[in-house]
Amino acid sequence: MRAILAGLMAVWVAFAAPAQDLSALARLDVATSYVDDSGGGVDVELALSQPVPWRVRVLDGPPRLVLDFREVDFAGVADVPRSSDRVVELRAGVYRPGWSRLVLELDGPYLVTKAGMTTSGEARVMLRLDRATQADFALKAALPEPDGWALPPAATDPPRPQGDGPLVVVIDPGHGGIDPGAERDGLSEANLMLGFARELKEVLLRDGGFRVVLTREEDVFVPLETRITISHEAGAHVFISLHADALAEGEAEGATLYTLSLDASDAAGAALAERHDRDDLLSGVDLTEQDDLVASVLMDIARTETGPRNERLSLALEAAIKAGDLRMHRHPRQSAGFSVLKSPDIPSILLELGFLSSEQDMARLLDADWRGRMALALRDGLKAWATEDTALAELLRR
Repeated sequence: MRAILAGLMAVWVAFAAPAQDLSALARLDVATSYVDDSGGGVDVELALSQPVPWRVRVLDGPPRLVLDFREVDFAGVADVPRSSDRVVELRAGVYRPGWSRLVLELDGPYLVTKAGMTTSGEARVMLRLDRATQADFALKAALPEPDGWALPPAATDPPRPQGDGPLVVVIDPGHGGIDPGAERDGLSEANLMLGFARELKEVLLRDGGFRVVLTREEDVFVPLETRITISHEAGAHVFISLHADALAEGEAEGATLYTLSLDASDAAGAALAERHDRDDLLSGVDLTEQDDLVASVLMDIARTETGPRNERLSLALEAAIKAGDLRMHRHPRQSAGFSVLKSPDIPSILLELGFLSSEQDMARLLDADWRGRMALALRDGLKAWATEDTALAELLRR
């Protein structure tokens, strides 16, 4: 049984939202949810049809517990079994596109002492509230909106390396937290990629020509919109998503570089894209408020410039990996519809370092020497790409 701990934080956002349709990614099971007084506090358990990203915090004036969920249909929430004098009111609604909010108004100051989500079968969110002093409650309720929660900013001119300044690289270790990715022999894709991301970061920083940001530093779930926000806030010149998937069918051995395409370049790429999209849907990915047609047009416009840069990035990394005598797939550069690559204004690539379904790849991923040589190859490829990209930008400006 896996659990994801929620941050205990407070924000200034008030409970107010226009009417809006949701895709109902998850639904509340009213009959098996409950709110009960227990001891000196309150126990809350919410049953959802499937796991979704969520967070919890307290607000004051009046004191209340606020839970935000990715597209949960809270129909019937008023009928949740409640044996509590301490929860004065229970209400739900939408407060921003794609996110729903559940509010428990309290009869006084309480703080969350336990919070978690189990994901075995249906998802169950479990919370424990205990009585607190007004001073402690006020401190928690006054905390600002947490970093990385804002919607991704609008696309601007794609950032480029400038002169002798550092190349800003955002490394995205795939999966994490509620989503472990592929698993084999007690190892998970999420943890293997986090370990390699840290090693790659160290190699790049030792070079001195890079500034590096990781989208996650531990085994936690990070929504796609937050990964994109991190990239924009970092002023990323390039975004690299690291994976090591598993396929039951088709050829799957060796490092593979993926750039974005609406159509997968082969059956294996299509299967991987489908899997990642499904995982991201489960995790609550929503790149834009627009419908699919408008979103596609906007991204295509931005990608007119970014697309060729992606291709040159893929070529540079392929050359460097092969120069390092590192195993690559017999079709090393492919394209697929990975959601994580859909940021239109930042050159982005998905690197399958190997496949957990391959014994040979598994052995390589566990080999510290191999990982070190791969990290050096990626460093060299990034440097070669940045040099070419800057030179081409100079030519375009003339």
